[in-house]
Amino acid sequence: MHIFTMAKYSKGSPIDDIAYLARSEHRAPTLVALTVRSRSRSELWEMTGVSSSTIRRTLSEFEDRNWVRRNEYQYEVTPLGAYIASAVAELIERVEIERKVRDIWPWLPDEESGFTIEMCADAIVTVAEADNPYAPVNRFLTLIEDTDRIRFVGTDIAIFEPYRDELCQRVIDGMQTEIIDPPSVVTYYRSTYPDLFAETLASGNLTMWLHDDLPPYGIAIFDNRVAICGHDSDSATVRVLLDTDSEKAREWAESKFDFYRRQTPTIPLETVEN
Repeated sequence: MHIFTMAKYSKGSPIDDIAYLARSEHRAPTLVALTVRSRSRSELWEMTGVSSSTIRRTLSEFEDRNWVRRNEYQYEVTPLGAYIASAVAELIERVEIERKVRDIWPWLPDEESGFTIEMCADAIVTVAEADNPYAPVNRFLTLIEDTDRIRFVGTDIAIFEPYRDELCQRVIDGMQTEIIDPPSVVTYYRSTYPDLFAETLASGNLTMWLHDDLPPYGIAIFDNRVAICGHDSDSATVRVLLDTDSEKAREWAESKFDFYRRQTPTIPLETVEN
């Protein structure tokens, strides 16, 4: 009987088995759960939320594929089942990450910059919505409040402008701030908010470098997190803020900041036209 059943499930293509797991949302989690430890049918039934008959049928189908075996009243995964479960768990994780950034990917750094989708695995993604257009900026302000130092490279008007007073006050109060900006941005701040700009610069906590060719996104490096700011250059609005504590993302961000910093000799700000 088992020989016939196993032969039946050996027919078809690998896609057929993948489709089998994907057709019902409980199947893959059930197989993955059994890689953690053996479980009873009732425990799996409660865990998945499906009917008792459904989980009984699923386990029977797993047995027919030699993915699980029954040991008294519990089910345990076989080496074949563990092999499949590992691949399925990785695929689910990859799809979860991809879905997180699918709609915002055009606003993030491209592959040529060295940025990878794996850096987004544990990221918090904040998107500007019609009913909350300042959501990314508010998230950025929260990160500012939790850091003693920030390094930023990019055109910062879009992310800094809505809360310029609060941000400048953080600098004046002691937050060490290093910014690589285009000359046009410094000219804008200097001409639009001369007193605030002068007071912030006089605090000694702000260092600015000027660069004419910066990326079309912003990179902020905080004490414990890294953020990428994607903004619309036409409307000067922030579309998305992605922040993470990923070590790989931090290494990437610091390498980008250092790259632009090495290209920008310190230019006295008084030489920038008002």
